[in-house]
Amino acid sequence: MLFSSIPFLFYFLPIVILLYFAVPNKFRNAVLLLSSLFFYGWGEPRFLFFMIISIIQGYVFGLLIEKHKGTKRSKVFLTASVVLSLGLLGYCKYADFFIENFNVLTGLSVPLLGIALPIGISFYTFQILSYAVDVYRGDVPAQRNFITLAAYIAMFPQLIAGPIVRYSDVAKQLENRTHSFEKASEGIRRFVIGFSKKILLANTLGELVATFKASDDKSVLFYWLYALAYMLHVYFDFSGYSDMAIGLGKIFGFDFMENFNYPYISGSITEFWRRWHMSLGSWFRDYLYIPMGGNRVSTPRWLFNILVVWMATGFWHGAAWNFVLWGLMFAVLLTIEKLFLMKGLKKLKVLNHIYVLFFVCFSFVLFDSLSISEAAQSMGAMLGAGKIPLMSAETLYYLKSYSVLLIAGIVGATPLCPALVKKVQKTNWGAVIVNIAEPLVLLTLLVVCTAYLIDGSFNPFLYFRF
Repeated sequence: MLFSSIPFLFYFLPIVILLYFAVPNKFRNAVLLLSSLFFYGWGEPRFLFFMIISIIQGYVFGLLIEKHKGTKRSKVFLTASVVLSLGLLGYCKYADFFIENFNVLTGLSVPLLGIALPIGISFYTFQILSYAVDVYRGDVPAQRNFITLAAYIAMFPQLIAGPIVRYSDVAKQLENRTHSFEKASEGIRRFVIGFSKKILLANTLGELVATFKASDDKSVLFYWLYALAYMLHVYFDFSGYSDMAIGLGKIFGFDFMENFNYPYISGSITEFWRRWHMSLGSWFRDYLYIPMGGNRVSTPRWLFNILVVWMATGFWHGAAWNFVLWGLMFAVLLTIEKLFLMKGLKKLKVLNHIYVLFFVCFSFVLFDSLSISEAAQSMGAMLGAGKIPLMSAETLYYLKSYSVLLIAGIVGATPLCPALVKKVQKTNWGAVIVNIAEPLVLLTLLVVCTAYLIDGSFNPFLYFRF
């Protein structure tokens, strides 16, 4: 089941909210757990098996890690939990990738397993890993209530698309959280904004991307148009789902961390990754980069740490070499910045932003490609290679057709609109106007987006890879 679907919006969510607030506080985690399992099993009930196994092992090993704290057994149980979590993720997500590459290297024909990837397994696996590590470090006590821990791991608002919520951030909220009309209103507002970003911007930009891929009349400008559209498409899809998750969390009394902070206004790649998919970046920092020594080691070891972290970041996104290269590309750029480029970038006022957008744009072409050769061909075409025309009639047609949408996407990817609203609110009548207009605008957006869904408009789901 997807957030951006009629069954979720008009059947599942209203029923869950009614049940949640109808029961006493002590049963609300149970309602969240059962509704989350139903939500997850809606399309493929068999995937529930992997999730339930993951929850059980996380619960059992968490208790064992704490029980034997300070002994070698605690580390053994932590290792067992990590191996089981990563082993299950590796089996479901990476087994065929390794078999394919083994066949290429050896010339053998080992049959592929053909395993369907359980949706969201990368997200809930990382949540279980962080829980086990935090219990081992003594940062949080092990959760003794199975339903409470299971509700945290399976919680449907952030289950399939993040943000990656750490147990330590919501442990107190799982036991005791406050609900208020103001918080619920804020959650609804955030959900509708994210929903609108997904339906009106991400999906429509995705149509342009799909049109480009199906076209036989490509030009240099069309490649750039595709790259820009895909860059905005990914941002509004990811950030839109994060907004919806954060909004749903607030409705149920939770405060999830922000996941995106206008990354395309960054003045360096380092800043970009502080603003893009922040829950993933901070997870790798705290559970891989720092435990490996971070930057508190010799320069060769530090460079090695960066390489490992960004290979893992790329590989987390998908079982293909283009994702690995995507991660390595950022490893190289970040290393160059940290070694000597950062001081120069800080002195630039416009060129640094162009530099970031240029490399991020190319990185997403690599991210979207089905193979390295396809990525190389696309990047070459963007730079004029391949004897393709600079412009074509088809390119001009789509440029005109999507110009308003592209402008809206570019503006929406900056903090300009929120800044203008805040400025208006500071005037005498501004706050009154905004308070009256906001619910009307949100209701209009909800109606328009619903109409798009009823119409059966293009509604892709990017997270099957993850």
